[in-house]
Amino acid sequence: MTGLKDTLALSIKRHRSQLCWLGAFIIFLFILPLFSGDYILYMVMRMAILCLLSYSVNLLLGNTGLLSFGQAGFYACGAYACGKVLLAGTSLLPGIIIGVAVAAIVAIILAFFCVRHTAIYFAMITLAFGMMIFSLAEKWVKFTGGDDGLIGIPRASLNFFYIFNIKMNTIPAYYYFVIVATLIAIYFIYRILHSPLGLIFQGIRDSETRVSFVGISVRKSRLICFTIAGIYAGLGGALFAPLEQTITPSTSHWITSTDPIIATLLGGMYSFSGPIVGSVVYFLLKDIIVRLTMNWMLILGTIIIILVLAFRGGVMGAFHAYISPRLK
Repeated sequence: MTGLKDTLALSIKRHRSQLCWLGAFIIFLFILPLFSGDYILYMVMRMAILCLLSYSVNLLLGNTGLLSFGQAGFYACGAYACGKVLLAGTSLLPGIIIGVAVAAIVAIILAFFCVRHTAIYFAMITLAFGMMIFSLAEKWVKFTGGDDGLIGIPRASLNFFYIFNIKMNTIPAYYYFVIVATLIAIYFIYRILHSPLGLIFQGIRDSETRVSFVGISVRKSRLICFTIAGIYAGLGGALFAPLEQTITPSTSHWITSTDPIIATLLGGMYSFSGPIVGSVVYFLLKDIIVRLTMNWMLILGTIIIILVLAFRGGVMGAFHAYISPRLK
């Protein structure tokens, strides 16, 4: 009984500590425009978008055991669809919604082919489909603009059923929109992963045979997981289009898919906050090293290898291992 009380007390203490850190982090994000310039806000928005992509990867890799190299394809679908809608003269919200919807539809279609396979076969099929989307972005000139891409995408106003009209043409205004959208998306993924559906995903990762024995369709669960991951990647792309105001085929290249994979591994793919921490660490490392040397890819790759080997559970895994004994 004493051991149970100690465990419960430790759990409550850890939960309170996490809530304090979360509250402080959210407050920091909302007051950041008060004392920083546009470039800092731009960097934070890029981190937030990478965070959405990382959750897309982590949902498949860390929670279901599936490695995808095609998330950049859904990212590009969301970006191109949102860009085309905004160029047609609509407000921001319809563009974001249509971008996410297009990514979701493409994810559902591709899921029927991908979820039949696992391990390296799944990874190679997602890579192939991702490169098909990249080729389509290059060749479908009338829709995508070809190699030139979509140029001059407006950062349209946020108009909600004519109730209010908020202009998004400044960096601070769009910053708040991206942060709020990202926080809402992270909350929803938290609810999903801590629901029975999330437990099914983790059960498939640990032993899909046992999951199928209790009457749960493994293939259908993978299809749902793949679709949700595509939605999150599409949301990241839809937010990216108005930020950059230009979308090119490189957005859908498989190299773009490696960024969230690296960020997830750096942060810790078995920790819920891993994609957030990994996105911040990876983006800052890349930004700093690019400024210092032209051989940034060699140096960045070396640092990432060292970090991944040194912290097998990622940065958050090492943090939990360090802090847990001190909370007792």
